[in-house]
Amino acid sequence: MTSSGIHRRDLLKGAAGAVALGAVTRTAGAASSKPAEDGWQIGIYTRPWAKFDWRTALDAIAEAGYTCAGLMTTNSKNHLVISATTTPEEAHAVGEECRKRGLTVPSVYGGGIPVGESLEAGVAGMRRLIDNCKACGAANLLMGGIGNKDLYDRYYKAIAETCPYAAEKGVGISVKPHGGLNATGPQCRKTVEAVGHPNFRIWYDPGNIYYYSSGERNPVEDAPTVAGLVVGMCVKDYVHPKKVAVTPGEGQVDFPAVMKQLKAGGFTSGALVIECLSPGDEKHLLAEAKKARRFVEGLVA
Repeated sequence: MTSSGIHRRDLLKGAAGAVALGAVTRTAGAASSKPAEDGWQIGIYTRPWAKFDWRTALDAIAEAGYTCAGLMTTNSKNHLVISATTTPEEAHAVGEECRKRGLTVPSVYGGGIPVGESLEAGVAGMRRLIDNCKACGAANLLMGGIGNKDLYDRYYKAIAETCPYAAEKGVGISVKPHGGLNATGPQCRKTVEAVGHPNFRIWYDPGNIYYYSSGERNPVEDAPTVAGLVVGMCVKDYVHPKKVAVTPGEGQVDFPAVMKQLKAGGFTSGALVIECLSPGDEKHLLAEAKKARRFVEGLVA
């Protein structure tokens, strides 16, 4: 058994093709959006516009000068643009709306999977999410992890069983620091090593490192623990106590230092997707989105 209790033989099923999958994994993990000359794709999630329709978010993202849009929250019934309950036809329509605005999709956060019902239900949920990522043209499926220790093994077994399927579709899978049992870099590394498949990696989130430790764990010190595993980043800042609705560059995260550590660990190209902005009305959000884009562009200049 692995340290997390997941059977290693089951996890590595299909991993004999890891070398062949490597090229697919790198493509999926780095995002299919049009790369900048230096290999970075700078985007922003729909989350700052969560109280509006997702099309309103896409309009603002394009107007703010981005070419990449991350799909996350919106004002839908389940508060997500794409989820396991979305049909492939609906996901394709979302992708078409992105393309109309000149936007590619480096990342989709689709919420949880129903592992509380059974492993089979969790696997089915993963496959639907992967299919929806493929349908909308997304490069990477971002998972939030799970805080219930009783379902931990089942959750990551569902991911392990669908990593080859996602690789065949050209979709990477990643986990981010998101509280519970994956709140830190070492905890995220543990999940990746337990799954043991090259198509499952880390989408780093420095703001969450601060947030879930109540400001006690510095992402500059945490970032080296994920060396070699990062394929993308939620560009998120933090202000104590417990505030992440902050425009990047205006909080406590030392982004240049975090990027220096991540680059030293091998993250030298990929998607940098802003997750949060200072909240406000549409005019305010547009101005903050432009400001955030300039900040991230300067960060990797």
